[in-house]
Amino acid sequence: MPFWLMKSEPDELSIHDLQRLGKARWDGVRNYQARNFMRAMRPGELFFFYHSSCPEPGIAGIARIAGETYPDPTALDPQSHYHDPKASPEKNPWSALDVEFVEAFAGVIPLARLREQAVLTGMPLVQKGSRLSVMPVTEEEWSGVLALR
Repeated sequence: MPFWLMKSEPDELSIHDLQRLGKARWDGVRNYQARNFMRAMRPGELFFFYHSSCPEPGIAGIARIAGETYPDPTALDPQSHYHDPKASPEKNPWSALDVEFVEAFAGVIPLARLREQAVLTGMPLVQKGSRLSVMPVTEEEWSGVLALR
């Protein structure tokens, strides 16, 4: 079963928000490669929940894909920060999916610590200039991160 990593700004959706809600919609992805990774996800697959664009970016916990992708409704909402004026109900290029809480780590595993791990050197997350918000994680990388919690 594939593993993943997905980034969220904690002021939009944090691991603790997901813990409180149990399940939430993951939306607002506006990069085609990240969208394609989302479309490859299947219910039951696990992902690292990464807090980004915050004082302490890092992996905050684990969540699970709770369903298949569907058209992202935020693309059609003119009030949404993620509105896409080119999207229509008939042709919406963006996808969303539902995710569910699995585990919040005792503390965030900071990006700086992740970069120190030899097992993670191939992970796009730790490479300079990589801003992808959704990415695959190898089984070896998954185990390497779990050993840090």
